[in-house]
Amino acid sequence: MRRVVVLALLALALALPIAASAGTIDITNEWGSISITTAGISSIGSQLKMFNGITPIPASHSLGSVSFSTGALATGSIFAGGTFLGGGSFDVLGVGAWAKTLVGCPSCTNPITLFVGSFVGPVDWNLTGVGGPFGQSRSYSLIGNIAGWLYGGRWVTGTTDQNFVTTNGQISQGVGHISVGRSELTVPEPGTLGLLGTGLVGIAGIFRRKLIGS
Repeated sequence: MRRVVVLALLALALALPIAASAGTIDITNEWGSISITTAGISSIGSQLKMFNGITPIPASHSLGSVSFSTGALATGSIFAGGTFLGGGSFDVLGVGAWAKTLVGCPSCTNPITLFVGSFVGPVDWNLTGVGGPFGQSRSYSLIGNIAGWLYGGRWVTGTTDQNFVTTNGQISQGVGHISVGRSELTVPEPGTLGLLGTGLVGIAGIFRRKLIGS
C-alpha cells in the first residue's frame, strides 16, 4: 500500500507543473514616456501593440497602454547597470471594442484593466549598447518577474523584458523611449488544478481507510 501511495503522489507531483502552466499570454509594447533615476524606473503610456496574439488594425494604432514602475536602485548605477528593488507597479490597459471579445469580458467598459500587478524580487538593469560620437545614445534592458491579477480575477505570474533607448548622456532626465517591451504571463488552468486537488484528497482518503482497517 505504501508503494502505491508513493507512486501516486509522484505522478501528481509530475503533473502539477504541467497543469499549473496551462497557457500563456504574450504582451508587446513600445514608445511611452520614461523616467530613470536612483529612486526607480518608470514608464507611462507605452503603446500596447499585442495582447495574446491580437494586434491593432491598422498596425500604427495601439490596443491600449502599458505603464510600470520599479523600486529604488539597489546595486550598481543607472548609467552602467545594476539592479532595482521590486514592488512598484505593472499595469496593462485595453482600449477599444477588441477587448470585449476576450473570454469573460463581454460587459467590460473602457478602459479595461487587462492586468494589474507589480515586480517581484530584484529587477535587472543592463547596459546593452553605447552609440553616437560622444556616447550620448545608450540602450538598456530592464528584466524582471511580475505577478498580479488578470482581467476576470485570475492570479498570474510572468516575466517582462523592456528595452530602452536614451538619446542623451543625462538619462536621469528621461529623454528616450521603449524600443520594444515583451512580457509573458503564465495562466493556470483552474479546472485541471481542481482535478489534481481531488486526486490528492482521494489518495488521502484511501490511505486513511487502510490505516483504520489495520
